[in-house]
Amino acid sequence: MDLDAATTEDGETVYIDRNDAERGSVGPFHPVYEDEAGTDRWGYYCSGCEGFDNAMDTMGRIVCNACENVRKPDEWDAAHE
Repeated sequence: MDLDAATTEDGETVYIDRNDAERGSVGPFHPVYEDEAGTDRWGYYCSGCEGFDNAMDTMGRIVCNACENVRKPDEWDAAHE
């Protein structure tokens, strides 16, 4: 696994996997790990605004809190709205 080191706003070093991505409305979300080996998932990196401030809900929707980037949920039907 080839990961890129990055620093969060809190000064924490994390590792972005740019070879793996989840499609977003503005740009892809890349998985982020706590370790260079890519075994401890930390969160996601938003390529739309180049930030780490995002959240995932129980249906798999990823929403960036800093820009308009959104990944649609894994499962969706009208009952969820």
